[in-house]
Amino acid sequence: MSANNGKHNTVNSAMVLAVLPDGNGGYTPCPDLMTEEELIRFLRIPEVSKSEDYHNVIANLKRMRGLPCIHISRQPLYPRDAICRWVEDNVKTEMN
Repeated sequence: MSANNGKHNTVNSAMVLAVLPDGNGGYTPCPDLMTEEELIRFLRIPEVSKSEDYHNVIANLKRMRGLPCIHISRQPLYPRDAICRWVEDNVKTEMN
């Protein structure tokens, strides 16, 4: 608790800096709306999947696990905040 009238302080996830591996040993800022390529790096699919086609992994996560996605001009985009909530929800589900 904080000194601000007994209310809990919460951190807005939009204020937290998120980064993506850049493929060269460094990092680059993660946008609020990620492309599929950025999402693949954000979820570390190359590190955890044996699939050779990472786009199939994402398609499967959308179809089977409800991975959040929006479309703008027919381009699938993935809101970072929604993806983080989706991960948290899936962790809670798998831990029970």
